[in-house]
Amino acid sequence: MSALPKTDRVADHPIDPRFPARWSPRAFDGRAMSAETLSPLFEAARWAPSCMNSQPWRFVYALKGGADWAGFLDVLSPTNQIWVKDASALVFVCSQTLIGPPGATSGMPSPSHSFDAGAAWMQLALQAMEMGLQTHAMAGFDRDRAAALLGVPETCRLEAAIAIGWPGDPAALPEALQARETPSGRHPIESFSYAGRFPPAAPA
Repeated sequence: MSALPKTDRVADHPIDPRFPARWSPRAFDGRAMSAETLSPLFEAARWAPSCMNSQPWRFVYALKGGADWAGFLDVLSPTNQIWVKDASALVFVCSQTLIGPPGATSGMPSPSHSFDAGAAWMQLALQAMEMGLQTHAMAGFDRDRAAALLGVPETCRLEAAIAIGWPGDPAALPEALQARETPSGRHPIESFSYAGRFPPAAPA
């Protein structure tokens, strides 16, 4: 196991240390990455749980310096392009919205495609951390342009973009982003877990 990132986060209950160690930095060192380096990340995602073992996640990626990189970067919001340009890979996560028995060419609407794709993303993120890489998922991109660029089928939903690479120097970020380059805190479990039903004053 790779050395975990150093953070000041402390869990309130005993858990595996990888969970509080994982966070979403923006500082990357800009080095090139091979497709072979991404393979273990996709392998980890492959083993995520899913409804009826439908495995609805789909990943479309570009590597820094590759033919697709500029187009992938261009569909991100300008504020994300500023730092994602120094990542080594950019991956878009989609989910198949239909579900059916294995081998079926059509199906019914899946109630959990986004939920299942989220589980796959988390396994990818933890595998990346094991390898000394860091990941940052984002929703800041032009969905219509990205879907057209990637050729996303009508039966898939574009969920998120993920920047992947090796840790870089936070001082290379714009000043406003340098101030945010630190692991964020978390709400206590009492604020989102309820016995029996939502309490009357619980947030929606």
